[in-house]
Amino acid sequence: MPATGRLRQPVALIRLLGGLLAIALTLLLADYARATTGGIAADVAEAAGLVPRPLAGLAGGLTTAAVLLLPVGLAVRRLFGPDRRRALQQVSDGLLAAVLAYGATLGVDLWADSLAPHSLLTALTQPLPGNVLGRTEPVYGYLAPVLAFMTASGSRERRLPWTVLALSGLAGLACGFATPTALLLGLLIGWTGAHGTLYAVGSPDPCPRPGEILRALRESGLRPVEAQPTGPDRYRVRQTDGRPDLDVQLLDRQAVTAAAVQRAWRRLRLRTAPDPRALRSPRTGLEHEALVTYAALAAGVRTRDIAATAGLGQDTALIAYERLDGRTLDQLADEEITDELLVDAWGQLALLQRREIAHRALVPSSLLVDGSGAVHLVDFADGDIAATELVLRCDVAQLLTTLALRTGAARSVRTATAVLGPDPIDAVLPLLQPMALTHTTRRALKRHGKPAEPAPAHPEPSPAGAGSRPSAGNRAKTVTATLTATSATTSTAPAAGPGHPTAGSGSDGAQAEHAPAPGGLLEEIRAEVLRARPQVVGRPVRLERLRPRTLLAVVGGVVAGWLLIPQLFAAEDNPVSALADADPWWLLLALAAAATSHVTAAMGFVGFVPERLDFRNAVLAQVAGSFVKLVSPGGVGGVALNTRLLQKAGIPTAQALSSVGVGTMIGLVLHLLQLGAFVYLLDLQPGGSELDALPAVVGGLAGAAALLAVVSAIPVARRWLAARLRPLTTEVLPRLLDLLRSPTRLAVGVTGQLLVSICLISCLYCCARAIGREPSFASVAVVFLVGNAAGSAAPTPGGAGAVDGALITLLQQTASMEKGGALAAVALYRLLTLILPVLPGWAAMAWLQRRRAL
Repeated sequence: MPATGRLRQPVALIRLLGGLLAIALTLLLADYARATTGGIAADVAEAAGLVPRPLAGLAGGLTTAAVLLLPVGLAVRRLFGPDRRRALQQVSDGLLAAVLAYGATLGVDLWADSLAPHSLLTALTQPLPGNVLGRTEPVYGYLAPVLAFMTASGSRERRLPWTVLALSGLAGLACGFATPTALLLGLLIGWTGAHGTLYAVGSPDPCPRPGEILRALRESGLRPVEAQPTGPDRYRVRQTDGRPDLDVQLLDRQAVTAAAVQRAWRRLRLRTAPDPRALRSPRTGLEHEALVTYAALAAGVRTRDIAATAGLGQDTALIAYERLDGRTLDQLADEEITDELLVDAWGQLALLQRREIAHRALVPSSLLVDGSGAVHLVDFADGDIAATELVLRCDVAQLLTTLALRTGAARSVRTATAVLGPDPIDAVLPLLQPMALTHTTRRALKRHGKPAEPAPAHPEPSPAGAGSRPSAGNRAKTVTATLTATSATTSTAPAAGPGHPTAGSGSDGAQAEHAPAPGGLLEEIRAEVLRARPQVVGRPVRLERLRPRTLLAVVGGVVAGWLLIPQLFAAEDNPVSALADADPWWLLLALAAAATSHVTAAMGFVGFVPERLDFRNAVLAQVAGSFVKLVSPGGVGGVALNTRLLQKAGIPTAQALSSVGVGTMIGLVLHLLQLGAFVYLLDLQPGGSELDALPAVVGGLAGAAALLAVVSAIPVARRWLAARLRPLTTEVLPRLLDLLRSPTRLAVGVTGQLLVSICLISCLYCCARAIGREPSFASVAVVFLVGNAAGSAAPTPGGAGAVDGALITLLQQTASMEKGGALAAVALYRLLTLILPVLPGWAAMAWLQRRRAL
């Protein structure tokens, strides 16, 4: 790619998101920790008062001039550098970032002055010095454009610019024109704006030109004359005087950052994650790869010799290997992969294992076969020295799978056992799981199930493998002869099905194929190991530290808590004081109603499933739904949880989805019928006719019917509606007809659906009575049925915020409750139905997962 191209680097996005998070946290801390920020500002102002005003004014003027001249000096230095074309791009990026950062500071100032809470404005500003009317700006915006320009223009100068920025910030504090929080916001906005600009427009490609690569290699004592690209960040360099060609690999900031993100995620999630720190510079990555390569060479492993290492600025480094002519394992034909070649590959791994060196990426591209048929291990970028036993065993499992993908499980296990012995192979059984393998191998395993042409029974040895092999030939021939004899003694094994790779020896093909295991290639490898030693116990090792769904649950819980906690202290009549003064008997009734709702929800669930279910598991699944709703909007989590429970109970996916769909559909109908009934009862109460609620409901239903008639009259809309209703007619309705044959079960489901709403309405009613309010049951029922339906459509976990706001508003309008009482009643209700069930829900989910019911 030419140097003038642009690319979006992942590091820019990571820093942009980190900057936005830092800005948000600064604003939140300034608002919620007003005492702390105010105390710091007061201490700084008191210290600034000790500075003589003339001296402070002089310092402010000088630093302001320096700040204005700093971008000009940086731009001139960049434009008169060696690469003016790239410098011009970077200077233009810096100017754009400076303009955007200054605009962002103005936007934050306007927002703080007009829309933000007054407490936040007070925390960010202070009175102007010198008895001048007015206050300082919420953001000290003089520094943001300069920092944005300095960062986006790629300036290598650090000491002078940062010194000028620090002096300018101190002068602003000394003159009383900024608070510490405003100064911090200005710097964060400038830094974030720079990386946002770089990610939006792209950074100039830092990949060096071939001339720069040749110059760096010459400075390292080599004699290159031509560099040709052979792949992403890879070059083939030709030398003079008959010297061997070079394979050059570049390590730039983009590749290192992408690898760092993957490494950090693996380290968080897996026990076999790499030990080095997640974030490292290209030079550090180069040093690590060179160190592992030298360690492998010292162990006697065949690999490419390192010719030179060099740095190309701060963002790029290169490592040059002496070129080795050969082909990787995935480039060899099936008949070329002999048992002798497999034995040689295992011999190279044995040398690594003896010195406790881990390769971590034994994929086909890492096994290079030269012209004589010798196997070389290459690409040690992810390797480790002094690796743990678990990581070393993962290397064995990885190579077992890589070779089995080409030659079959029998040959891979047989050659590994002949070289390493049976005990190391037995120890690998617990690691034969996709999580222990590389991403490339996992994708290959998914494609492996497709039928393939059988390998020839008597492959001829390749010419490359006929010659003498350095340092492993005699041993390889001896092991191959042993394998041939072993093949002859096991020729009575059952034959494999058509399309399965041949498992016989590459030397004479005397061994018959084994039937493929039903669990895929990994199960075939496990079966081959257990066939020789059936007494071995291979219980899988748990390789995950943290599952993605656990991380999602934690994030969802934090978000939900962040949305709910402010509601607990939003009014004088807050839920904490209401709970302290609540009537304990009404509170116990509310708690009992909330707990009973899980049992009735289980009734409403199992009643629409024709198959027999364990009612205890169904109840626990509804309790677990209280935990799942914190990480999913509306009722999505409950639907997924119930569907999964049915699948684990042996019900096909289509029928499970249909049962859940039937329950949802009937629940919607019953919800509307209950709403109509309670609206009618509310109108019959004294004074209830003033609400005029029944005509409103009837009018809404009539409007919906009219809208349906209009849609049905338009062909395009009719086809769209038919496509949306097709799953209902093809899956849900047939399932409903099956349920009609069991009226008892259907009655249980309908009763359960009705009792769920009654229990939750009773819980809300008891919460209102517990704090001393006396609304009618019918009014609370209308509030719940309308507010819960409206708020559940919000995409927040558990409907947090939306459900609460709807219930509070409707309690004030329909039940004639004041704002404080409505807030306290709803908060107590949400405490009993959303917050308290979280821990029991987590325990129920863990129990169901341990029992393999989920």
